[in-house]
Amino acid sequence: MQYDLFPLTRNVMPRKQVYARGRETNQGRFCSRLVHEGFYHPSPHRKERPNQMNPVIENNARVLFQGDSITDAGWNRNDPSSLGTGYAMMIAAWFSALYPAKNVTFINRGISGNRVKDLATRWKADCLDLRPSWVSILIGINDTWRRYDSNDPTPVEEYEANYRKLLTSARENLKCRFILIEPFVLPVPEDRKRWREDLDPRIHAVRSLAREFNAVLVPMDGIFAAATSVREPAFWAADGVHPTPAGHALIAQSWLRAVSAI
Repeated sequence: MQYDLFPLTRNVMPRKQVYARGRETNQGRFCSRLVHEGFYHPSPHRKERPNQMNPVIENNARVLFQGDSITDAGWNRNDPSSLGTGYAMMIAAWFSALYPAKNVTFINRGISGNRVKDLATRWKADCLDLRPSWVSILIGINDTWRRYDSNDPTPVEEYEANYRKLLTSARENLKCRFILIEPFVLPVPEDRKRWREDLDPRIHAVRSLAREFNAVLVPMDGIFAAATSVREPAFWAADGVHPTPAGHALIAQSWLRAVSAI
């Protein structure tokens, strides 16, 4: 029996039924593994109502996406409302279609190539001045990448300290809430496997910051790891870093689940 892996619908089947009906398929095993092996962590803010979703994002909220090229996804710098073609656009489109009455505004200010220190240099203009009520951040893969392609490493302690300063500044100035997406890497090409020694401590830092700031955590590194048991890594991110359309969709679906929108 087939079913949608992550059905984008408000009236979803209870998870236990989904797992039971799909248990003989690869998709069923994948869905179960997300929970049983710890790759999927329901948000502590989530209320389990299979037929009545209750997003944590309030009416008239302003949601800001921040990050690097994965978030950037080609948004038009001449159009402040542009969201690009990646997960930010997919999230905004689905959330708006499911909850039009909430009147939520979505803003993308991801910039390709950015590291945490680059976010810091533009934090006022590209975060504080925009007055978001929610800030969603995916940052860290370039902090790892520059170690291997430019011999320009960012110590994990510096990464975490700068990340904490950004969150503290936003919380104190905006009283906003946070959605933190784990940085991730998939094992393609082969050299990406070496990156784990540098990236894994950053992932743990993001998890720690999510606890510290009571943020919604989207555990994308684990979710992508589980996804590679269904399809090869290049299906989700051809270079191990930049998601394919399917990879962006997986991020969007995971984000929407984390905020209890689906």
